[in-house]
Amino acid sequence: MGLDFTAIDFETANGFRGSPCAVGLSKVRDGVVVDEASWLMRPPANHDVFDHHNVRIHGIRPEQVAGLPRFGELFPEIGAFIGGDVLAAHNAAFDLGVIRSGLEVSGLPGPAYDYVCTVMLSRRCYSLVSNSLPYAAEEAGVPLLNHHDAAEDARACAGILIDIAARNGAASIAELYLSLGLAVSRQPAFDPSRDPLSKATRSAIEALAAGQGPASAGRAFRPGWPEEGANPEPNAGAEADHPLFGQTVVFTGELAIPRPEAKLRSAELGARPESRVTARTTVLVVGDGFVAADLRSGRLTGKARRVLELHERGQQIEVLSEGEFLQMVGGHVHSVA
Repeated sequence: MGLDFTAIDFETANGFRGSPCAVGLSKVRDGVVVDEASWLMRPPANHDVFDHHNVRIHGIRPEQVAGLPRFGELFPEIGAFIGGDVLAAHNAAFDLGVIRSGLEVSGLPGPAYDYVCTVMLSRRCYSLVSNSLPYAAEEAGVPLLNHHDAAEDARACAGILIDIAARNGAASIAELYLSLGLAVSRQPAFDPSRDPLSKATRSAIEALAAGQGPASAGRAFRPGWPEEGANPEPNAGAEADHPLFGQTVVFTGELAIPRPEAKLRSAELGARPESRVTARTTVLVVGDGFVAADLRSGRLTGKARRVLELHERGQQIEVLSEGEFLQMVGGHVHSVA
């Protein structure tokens, strides 16, 4: 078996991962992209509100998908393109979660998928101050010109995995993961008429029932120093293959969610939140509309500058935008008193 897989990228209408409005796929055979597909779509009914934050990121507006098939109607075509391939995605927990939650709220069953995460592989095999898709793609030699176009993001993800396999002398995903001492992850098959709903889907349905809508719609900017709040202990029982598991996370800048809530969500996923950048820090989440390009432009907070200094000295610290962080935690958040 050669280096065969399908790379996938979703864009969502709002903070609920079950609100896909676009998908891009790149099929790889023997380390070469041989086929591509992409679709715009309406998100599932009752989860199709477009949040301004998401529109600002990907540029897809509700009028562009009005009248198009919904995700549940398109999934047979998407699933047929994937076939029995291993899926690759940059922050795979999110994209696999889109499939599961999107099908759950559509009342449809989903197949099992083996999958790999190029964020995790980038952390393991590259040495970057940010493992966001544009940075990892540039390191892989496949520069990303139109980030958040689903088709281009999927193509970049495919290029990253191809490059990492080549750097490790691996001729297949199985060989690559064996050489790195990792195990390929698996999302099991499910049937929403029989199996319990995922946590993200339950949270979204509860928010709708309470009349709250998408929980990541944001809040008005409040001037002043953000409240740090407590630093909860990491959840030792969280999934070890999540990108935040085992990380020490610090937050800086004005976030669209309260900082104590961000700390709680990261701890639930196995991270250790802290209040300042130290020798223990491995991830810095930057608010205030930060994007990866700001690392080059110099539009940084004091904590972010400290991270760059430590990175230059050899400390492996990753910088994330708040959007990337919210994607990792599933978007939906609950209140903190």
